[in-house]
Amino acid sequence: MTRQSDRTTYETDLCIIGSGITAAMMAAHLAEHSKKRILVVEAGTHTTPFAQRTAARERYLAYGESPWKSDHLDDQNAFGSTWGFSPSMHVGGLAMHWGGVSPRYSPEDFRVRSLYGIGDDWPFGYDDLDPFYQEAEERMGVAGEQGPVALDPRGKPYPLPPLPVNHNLKQLQQWAANAGIAAWSTPSAKNSAPYAGRAQCQRCDTCYPVCPSGAKYSPDFTWDALVREKKVTLLTDTLVRRLEADASTGRITYATGNRTDASGAPVEIRATTFVLAAGFVWSPHLLLLSRSSAFPDGLANRSGLVGKYLAGHRNVNAYLRLPMELLPGINAQHSLVSKQFMRPGRQSRYLRHDLRIWESSVGREPRLRRDDGTLLLGDALLQDWQQRAKGATARVRAYYDVLPDRESRLDLDDAQRNRFGDPMPRVTFRDAPESAALREWQEEELRELFRRMAKAGHGEILRMENSANDLGQEHPTGGCRMGHDPTQSVVDAHGRAHDHENLWVAGAPTQPTASCCNGTLTFAAVGLRTAAAIAAS
Repeated sequence: MTRQSDRTTYETDLCIIGSGITAAMMAAHLAEHSKKRILVVEAGTHTTPFAQRTAARERYLAYGESPWKSDHLDDQNAFGSTWGFSPSMHVGGLAMHWGGVSPRYSPEDFRVRSLYGIGDDWPFGYDDLDPFYQEAEERMGVAGEQGPVALDPRGKPYPLPPLPVNHNLKQLQQWAANAGIAAWSTPSAKNSAPYAGRAQCQRCDTCYPVCPSGAKYSPDFTWDALVREKKVTLLTDTLVRRLEADASTGRITYATGNRTDASGAPVEIRATTFVLAAGFVWSPHLLLLSRSSAFPDGLANRSGLVGKYLAGHRNVNAYLRLPMELLPGINAQHSLVSKQFMRPGRQSRYLRHDLRIWESSVGREPRLRRDDGTLLLGDALLQDWQQRAKGATARVRAYYDVLPDRESRLDLDDAQRNRFGDPMPRVTFRDAPESAALREWQEEELRELFRRMAKAGHGEILRMENSANDLGQEHPTGGCRMGHDPTQSVVDAHGRAHDHENLWVAGAPTQPTASCCNGTLTFAAVGLRTAAAIAAS
């Protein structure tokens, strides 16, 4: 590190921009498999440390207060997204908030065009990613059980046994089986036994938003270890605002930015290799901001696809009343999962979805008034609640695959700028025409599945609903899609930019599609595949 007037310059071998879960997995891999000096740059600061999370949980339960301090920068936001702000600008990123659910994609996700004649294939297959899925599971500590092999292929067992299928879930599992659906314990990055110095899950049931015991993996555990062991340098409160590329060779020579603390001081970073691991918004955003006379459309954008093909999925959700007795409140955040509908075989019309099943308290909660408006207090309230709590409510939800349109995109919004004058990203999701045409039919098929499930259990539907956060799409990917053809993609199959030999993009932004299940494990596995390629190079 050197200082010249008010500018600080950092020099390193490898600069990783972003400190979320993908960056954490990559940094751990690279620290073990290369001798490179690694500098990780994060725009935000550290959020609530582990030692304070029990108290943070108590305040969340008592007052609804967010347990995560300093988890965003007020003027650094993605507009058009679900939250209206970006709760990811801190060490660990969004995976500090996540619920820990860690399924893999299915082999079909990598061959949608080949199998179904729509969408796009990935430039590699499921078997190519399997060892990196395994590495991610082992680094996080994923507890799981393999479902039927035909539905849930994998090369090695999970590193931890599954979280228990409790009394409630066992009954719901039998109900699903009666409906012809194989379901099993949802794989989760939560310790079913002590692992990696972290405690066993105590079933506190606040996995989202905060785990007080440390049983749920979050990226700060990785960063704390890497920094403590001096394997990486973690530079916080530093926003990278531009990458500078040599006009003749295309190599990235340095990055510039500013401190996000009160000083706002300028910073320069010189590195041999640069890695963007800043997620589906901030990675393409930085490439677009880095436009110059030599690269007027931004970096890595020969194809014109930076910020394009943003992908995700939507869901249909239902609550069902069933004639069985469930005991409310036993680890209600844990669920059953089925991948049966992710591997549907040949189809005349495209629909792939996952299926999750939870116990639920909907329709069984305590209340202050009877249906006729009579006020309930004291013993009357308790007796009413005891009566309402009898029986069972199940929640079922299906994420279904949505294929992205080319113009599902991120743009620079000149009307929204941060303190440094940079235009902020505006996100607009758009379904590919084939997905848009199928949407009404797909969602009715899911509703009909739920009706059949209710009938199989001699139950009834209480209500059905679509995604509450349909402003965007869930578990989003894209913006820097990978592929073999430089005219049809931003990076190659390992994440190296076609146009800049020392620039890599990692994780979610590179994915051509977003499947139909929680995507965090896949984002990390794709990032680990990129890390292996960087180490080998």
